[in-house]
Amino acid sequence: MATPTAGQITGIAGLIGAYGEAEAQRAAAINQQTSYLLQARDTLAVSEVRANMSEQYASIQAGRTLKKAEIESQNYQIAGNTLLRNMRATNATVRARAAASGVVLGEGSIQAVQRENVAATMRDVGISDLNALTARVMGFEDASAMLESTDYQNMLNLYSARSQAGQLSSAADAARRSGGILAGATLGKGLSDYAKVR
Repeated sequence: MATPTAGQITGIAGLIGAYGEAEAQRAAAINQQTSYLLQARDTLAVSEVRANMSEQYASIQAGRTLKKAEIESQNYQIAGNTLLRNMRATNATVRARAAASGVVLGEGSIQAVQRENVAATMRDVGISDLNALTARVMGFEDASAMLESTDYQNMLNLYSARSQAGQLSSAADAARRSGGILAGATLGKGLSDYAKVR
């Protein structure tokens, strides 16, 4: 068996060094790929958590808006009921005074006064009922708009996060490929240099 020359030993050492460098380049590429993939995963996870939290917050706010509208509507209904109670009291007072004065209750000016009281009160009650209905409708519309807006915003945010995650995944693939190509080139140069000294 022949003893290797100094040039051959240098060539073998260079080949081993090239192989080590190529493997280090592959490892660096895998590390970079892993980093990009983790960023992609984290981007999606954070985006989904934010979407869930904003949806919960919007649901709470929408519920508060509906409750506020319901209370406002009930206040208008209470006001309408108060108008009716007051009308009954007023008409009872008018009838009592008329009866005490000896006026016939179902005829003449007493009847006209009562009819006018009822008509005026019913107009006011109608407005109060309309306000109650408007409060409910507006509350429902506000709550619906709030939820719909949140859904749209979440959809856009998730789409953006998926797009960003896709870019990071592509960058991960590119890092792995370029690391493999660079490692192959390093190893190829090492083989070429070894062939020259052999």
